Amino acid sequence: MSAAAGTRRLRVAVVGATGAVGQDLRRLLEVRDFPCDEVVFAASARSAGKVLPFRGQQVVVRDLDEADVFDGVDLALFSAGGGASREHAPRAVAAGAVVVDNSSAWRMDPEVPLVVTEVNADALELLRTAGKGIVANPNCTTMVAMLPLKALHDAFGLVGFTATSFQAAGGAGQKGIDELEAQVGPMFARRELLRSDGKAAMNLVDPPKVHADVLAFNVVPVLGTLDDHGYTDEEYKLQNESRKILSLPDLAVAPTCVRVPVMVGHALQVRAVCTDPMRSLADVIASLDHFPGLVVEQAPTPLEWAGRDGVAVGRLRLDLTDPHALNLWVTGDNLLKGAALNTVQIAEELARRELV
Repeated sequence: MSAAAGTRRLRVAVVGATGAVGQDLRRLLEVRDFPCDEVVFAASARSAGKVLPFRGQQVVVRDLDEADVFDGVDLALFSAGGGASREHAPRAVAAGAVVVDNSSAWRMDPEVPLVVTEVNADALELLRTAGKGIVANPNCTTMVAMLPLKALHDAFGLVGFTATSFQAAGGAGQKGIDELEAQVGPMFARRELLRSDGKAAMNLVDPPKVHADVLAFNVVPVLGTLDDHGYTDEEYKLQNESRKILSLPDLAVAPTCVRVPVMVGHALQVRAVCTDPMRSLADVIASLDHFPGLVVEQAPTPLEWAGRDGVAVGRLRLDLTDPHALNLWVTGDNLLKGAALNTVQIAEELARRELV
């Protein structure tokens, strides 16, 4: 495994253990041989009592509201939504745990490191002297973009980027996947309407509750809650989190976030602008090729990269008019590197640095 090899054995809690990301957290703790002697699986009351396997044992899921659920826990990995994180992460810290949180609740708190392990792991050192005992995992879209943008920044000095995201249904969790799945069958059964009367095809399914519009066989250009300026909270996350992770408070970001009918795997088309000119694709590829966790391909797709740990970058094109700009395409599994994998990598880094 792991960079955490050789460290003391820990008691680890997984909060939201039955959800889509929680399933991957449990699996990754096993396959990466994370150094824990005991696990606590916690979730909402409706999931409490379920039995989940872990390293040959059967672990009963506990109710997150139980007063002693964090007793003796060294490290708590949260993926249960912002409300649960705001309420229960301070409880875990008060009980003596370090929290790694996968929600948006703590990301922009100046006392909370916002970490992509390949990009800014040193931000974890804040926990030695200050902070709230919480580490935040970025938004899954931001996460995918950070690896190539950090590589370009190190080589050419990033000053801004324009990004259009193509975000999978799974970005809304299992309920987002379920809603897309429920729409596909009825609409495909009347697929002639997809050509002749798209509105009638949309009316074949229940009104969407998760996505902003019917997603099957469609592209939905609103993702998140719109503000008075026409931007969504998802788009502000891409701007604000990128600035914090890269330590570039004046980074110019022009974001558009779009939901697409893909189960798992986010992608972005990015136009990155740098201080130094990018004179050849060979120079660009050299800056990207050996960056940890990043793979350079001709035209990677979300489906191809679903279930894979890495982030893939391709469609590399020097800008047609500006020698300081590069156009690129990047994709990665939003439930793995975009969520669970980075959470476990943060946990490994905390153990390696003896911060937990």
